[in-house]
Amino acid sequence: MHLSKFKKYYFIDDFNPIHLKDLDKNITLIWRPKDKIHRIETIYKLCNFCKRNRLKLILSNNVKLALKLNLNGVYISAHNKNLRFNAYQLKKGFKFIGSAHNIYEINIKKLQKVEEIFISPIFKFKGRPALYIHKSRALCDDKSYKKIALGGINKTNIKLLYLTKFSGFAGINFFKKKGPE
Repeated sequence: MHLSKFKKYYFIDDFNPIHLKDLDKNITLIWRPKDKIHRIETIYKLCNFCKRNRLKLILSNNVKLALKLNLNGVYISAHNKNLRFNAYQLKKGFKFIGSAHNIYEINIKKLQKVEEIFISPIFKFKGRPALYIHKSRALCDDKSYKKIALGGINKTNIKLLYLTKFSGFAGINFFKKKGPE
């Protein structure tokens, strides 16, 4: 199956150049460390690696640092409700993306002026309840932002995304093993 129709985002929390070197060049990396602390040295190494290998890199929840390191954008998590992101002088191509789990959080992301919203969770995984395709379609009627599917996506159920208005998908485990075809 060809996934070229979709944008692909891969959440990473550690810098493993051997694994990242084998990834498709159309995948955008989102640096989201587990300990919520941005280690400048690690991000700088990752940034240089991405530039050498023509990968895009997005930083989570830190606009100042993303702009300082000349990254491709910033990811604003669903828990981040800060509305002050619009006060920065942005470079061309810098984008804001964010995640949401319900209508309330989607409205906050619209106020934050994100270009793409990760709607999560689409499929059930690890016992967490899911929105599923039919419920998420109602969230996708608004055309003011692009929708990215997040949560529980695997090689089998990714085919269902073709039935929706999602423009891409994001994940962790999907890319850890073999990656997309």
